[in-house]
Amino acid sequence: MNHVNQTVIITGAANGIGAELARTYAAHGANVVLADIDQMTGDELVQQIEEDGGTAYFYHLDIQHEKDVQLLIEKAIEHTGRIDIVINNAGIMIRKPLLELSLEEWDRVHHTNLRSIFLTTKAATPYLKQSKSGGRIVNLASTRAFMSEPHTESYASTKGGIFALTHALAVSLGEDGILVNAIAPGWIETGDYQELSPEDHSQHPAGRVGKPSDVARAALYLTHPDNDFLTGETLVLDGGMTRKMIYEE
Repeated sequence: MNHVNQTVIITGAANGIGAELARTYAAHGANVVLADIDQMTGDELVQQIEEDGGTAYFYHLDIQHEKDVQLLIEKAIEHTGRIDIVINNAGIMIRKPLLELSLEEWDRVHHTNLRSIFLTTKAATPYLKQSKSGGRIVNLASTRAFMSEPHTESYASTKGGIFALTHALAVSLGEDGILVNAIAPGWIETGDYQELSPEDHSQHPAGRVGKPSDVARAALYLTHPDNDFLTGETLVLDGGMTRKMIYEE
């Protein structure tokens, strides 16, 4: 219970990795402040956390808009009086061939995945500076920052941007006692894990496909109060896939 009474803001929190992060930090004693565009699922998540004895607040908003980000920060302070950790998890992918991808779609991905981190970090920094345990920021990047699939230009470019923004923020905010790191997940199955094939698992050097709980444990490590010498890094969490040389035979 290393996060008792801390306030943790999590964007993109209603489903998948974000929901697991919310449940995990609440179970460790944190007050979790959650943001997502999926109101029904977000409300259900808060109910689950409260039934398990945790404290959670959900706000239905779109993190790509500055006014929504400002509202999120204001509500976090209104309800808890502090901000200790920000986890920038919100992200979308539009998979389209380059010649079919519109500028509006490109901008939507960039605003949701990358610009939102700038907005949230800027708005939260005055309060993170006041955290008694030292402010922590965790950005969710992706192994797509380092390797690609066809038709993912908008997504991959945002994840590469998150990689660079993370170390830039770490250097800039270090003097304020704020540590900034990122997690770059590979295949994290957010659907029915039992439906995966043996081949899905065996292609990973670690022997299995990742789970949202793997990401949550990594975030706990990066934000542990005693972990005060790690900043500007991107933790690749992919079961070893980006270290595996892959050629078609």
